[in-house]
Amino acid sequence: MAKDAPRRGRSGGRAGNARRTTSKLPAQMPWSPPINRDAPTEPLNEEGVQSIHQGCMRILSEIGIEFLNPEACDILKKAGCKVDGTNVKMDEAFVMEMVGHAPSEFTITPRNPDRKITMGGKNLLFGNVSSPPNFWDLKGGKRSGFMEGYRDLIKLTQFFNCIHFAGGYPVEPIDIHPSVRHLDCLFDKLTLTDKVVHAYSLGRGRVEDVMEMTRIAGGLTREEFDARPHMYTNINSVSPLKHDFPMLEGAMIHARRNQPVIVTPFTLAGAMAPVTMSGAVTLSLAEGLAAIVLLQVINPGAPCAIGTFTSNVDMKTGAPAFGTPEYMRATQMTGQMGRFYGLPIRSSGVCAANVPDGQAMWETSNSLWAAVQSGTHVVYHAAGWLEGGLIASPEKFIMDCDVLQQIQRYMQPETYATTPEDIAVEAIKEVGPDGHYFGCQHTQERYETAFYSPLISDWSNYEAWDLQGGVWTAERAHEMYKGIIAEFEPPPMDQAIREELSAFVTKRTLEGGVPTDF
Repeated sequence: MAKDAPRRGRSGGRAGNARRTTSKLPAQMPWSPPINRDAPTEPLNEEGVQSIHQGCMRILSEIGIEFLNPEACDILKKAGCKVDGTNVKMDEAFVMEMVGHAPSEFTITPRNPDRKITMGGKNLLFGNVSSPPNFWDLKGGKRSGFMEGYRDLIKLTQFFNCIHFAGGYPVEPIDIHPSVRHLDCLFDKLTLTDKVVHAYSLGRGRVEDVMEMTRIAGGLTREEFDARPHMYTNINSVSPLKHDFPMLEGAMIHARRNQPVIVTPFTLAGAMAPVTMSGAVTLSLAEGLAAIVLLQVINPGAPCAIGTFTSNVDMKTGAPAFGTPEYMRATQMTGQMGRFYGLPIRSSGVCAANVPDGQAMWETSNSLWAAVQSGTHVVYHAAGWLEGGLIASPEKFIMDCDVLQQIQRYMQPETYATTPEDIAVEAIKEVGPDGHYFGCQHTQERYETAFYSPLISDWSNYEAWDLQGGVWTAERAHEMYKGIIAEFEPPPMDQAIREELSAFVTKRTLEGGVPTDF
């Protein structure tokens, strides 16, 4: 555990600040979480919305959801639900009353208040890849996740301003024993980034350790930590129709302490959900709403979001497919239903490709633009995801960040401004029918900032590209990745806080961390 790393300089490894002339780091857009001013794509008419809603209510009232957690069952039984063993049924009026308590918007404040983020409204937030068991880069190929790869991806998470929160482990470092892995990973996450962090909802021990570490890193008392959101978790149902013990336990702890819970069923149409997309969306929503009801019973007003991870399988092989037309429609439909229930919405930037190639980028772009179209508020796995979530790649991370910056630029008001200066009639008059706009004053005043400047794209023609070595996109991304890591500087942290955080990790490690079956 590298707990004695020296304290370094400015926030974010110089991310977002003016670059020194000697730096080889890429220029990037400043930290500014985008506002999605576009009207969302809503494929469902009013009858369609009601059909999916009534389908959800029938699942919840007639079929029920399995809550594999006795405490959760007891809570819901006392609230008036019909509980038979682990099967819980709830009627429409109760569901709508409980879901109505959840806020439609909430703010999470990390250790650096300048990095706070708001989920809901018209806000659009992007997070790093989370949870793949494998790491792939251009030089080393695919191998099992390891701590150095984890740290590199965390550094990219901090460096890029278009990444607004640090989700789960960007790759699972299996070289660290699972009993203490969460301690090492969160220490690095809290010291190498100053962005919002996440706790895996895997039982009480891990969740409470992460909460305590986040509290220490923020210099907060327990009362200050519990008063408002400072971190969050994401839970998945076990489709079809189940919520498991450890995720429910962690989610309930979060709700009691006012820390947000994103509930994201993982449903693949044709496998663990109906083959029709409306059927898969209906099942997913029912599973998600059931958990949100539980959290609102525990603490009315607890911050929650509804997630979508609904796609289809390749019916020839059974393999998951992502970024498909069906995935896009499912995301749009879930976004529409999320607004119906008044909940913030989560989706993902995903692909099934195995390497950062053309397939990877068109599938991920489809996923990301579906998020934009759906009115999503928080996008998981927005950078770095490959092989259906089995690989994290730094090259893919950088290539995705170029897409994220383009989305951010697309959202900026100046791209559709209509002031007299933007309409530019005087410039049109000056140039007339025989001139050009390269040299006119209107262009000279604006040319440096008029258009998006890419991170990794090469806009030269073939001959120029070939003359410079014919370097493909993933190769350029690899060199950029290595340059960022070489020059990375962690964000500042008070030395006393760092020492307290390190002491907590040492203490919990000596105690054995969280017991496992390994």
